[in-house]
Amino acid sequence: MTATPDADKTDGTDSAVHPVDRLRPIHTLIPFAIQHVLVMVATPISSVFLIATALGLDARTTSAVLSAVFVFSGLGSILQSVGVWRIGVRLPFVMLPGGAATILFITIAQGTDVETAVGAVLLTGVFYILAVTLFVKVLKFFPPLVIGIMVIVIGINLVQITGKLIVGEADAPDFGDPQNLLLGLITIGITVLCFRFLRGMLGKLSVAVGLVGGTIVGAFMGATDFSGQTDGPLFAIPTLFPFGSPKFDLIAAIPMLLWALASMAEATGQTIINGEIVGKEVEPSRAVPRLIRSDGIITILGGLFGTPAMVTSGENVGIVRASGVRSRYVTAIAGCLLILIGFSPIARILNGIPSAVVGGTAVVVFAIIAVLGIQMLAKIDFNETGNLITATVGLAAGLMPVLIPGMYAQLPQSAASLLGSGVAMAAFVSVLLNLLFHHTGKRNRHPKSRTPLDDPSTLEQRPSDYRI
Repeated sequence: MTATPDADKTDGTDSAVHPVDRLRPIHTLIPFAIQHVLVMVATPISSVFLIATALGLDARTTSAVLSAVFVFSGLGSILQSVGVWRIGVRLPFVMLPGGAATILFITIAQGTDVETAVGAVLLTGVFYILAVTLFVKVLKFFPPLVIGIMVIVIGINLVQITGKLIVGEADAPDFGDPQNLLLGLITIGITVLCFRFLRGMLGKLSVAVGLVGGTIVGAFMGATDFSGQTDGPLFAIPTLFPFGSPKFDLIAAIPMLLWALASMAEATGQTIINGEIVGKEVEPSRAVPRLIRSDGIITILGGLFGTPAMVTSGENVGIVRASGVRSRYVTAIAGCLLILIGFSPIARILNGIPSAVVGGTAVVVFAIIAVLGIQMLAKIDFNETGNLITATVGLAAGLMPVLIPGMYAQLPQSAASLLGSGVAMAAFVSVLLNLLFHHTGKRNRHPKSRTPLDDPSTLEQRPSDYRI
């Protein structure tokens, strides 16, 4: 693995300790932790407000759920970063409410009632913990080729989602608003200039500086307004069963359980790429179950307080790569900050940051994830036909639901939920094709593709340089 440059090398700490496990001075931990929080804060806020709008929640219930989402995002981030026994992957990760999980929560609540949606979340958490033992047995079918495809789809999917923070929804009246487009581009430009010209600690905080700079520009454009976010209680507290006692309906929960399978596949890709970024050897058969168990536990605990299913997010992976700061204690401190936000009105206040600014920052960070996937695939021998076809069809299957949202909308809901996940489709198709080309019949019987650079004397059928 290629190690990422890290500021820890110059801070006087023990160089024998891997940068991931190095506890940096608290005065440097906090600014980097704040950077993680600023980039990810839009997700929990938007998830709760989406649920509140769709289900017509009152202000008190909305405040309680928003508090719970931040608190359990923080607890999950701490658990993944620090780890307890066989729970927590001990890598710099943060936890957030799943975007697809939020939509499924709303869909189940509207199709039945909100108590049944809460029951589905609790069942999903239990499913995570029970299914991980079986899931780990198939991890051997996720070689670098498959993981690289998944990571590219994850990155592009995140860019597609956060890009809407800049341009809006296609059916909205303000879709493509020139002011939002300009503000998003200015934020991206400030972030790029920060990476180019800032040095030292400020250079590693380029993402946060870009977001702050975009917010200031937004204020001059009249797009930044924190005044309307100050109304509400001074302290927010999560409420046990804010919607009442949960109802358990296994049939209603099926779409969310299918989504959980896709989430496990995505977790595999995120764990591998995180290990690549921080330069730490990761054994998937051990690391992935630790991550998924944490997701399950926090999903159960959060569900008791009304949150949608919680997932370990790849949103911060791009920040780790961009800043070069690999310490898992940065994301642990970020988790502490999220908990503090959950008990304070800060969450509402941060909602005053223009969406175009958050989108501009996020697009840069998430595009890095896609590039890291490309970097993984660069190590694969695509002159070997099996690798070429696996990547080609796997990417096509994964990108189509991302680029053409709703393409499976006329299928039954459970099928549409699974097929509509680009990451799940990329994983499923890539694994099947990898099995077809590398694990069935006579191995490596597929010739390498002829290219203009090939030496004619070497064009006979040759074994693949790529090994599973």
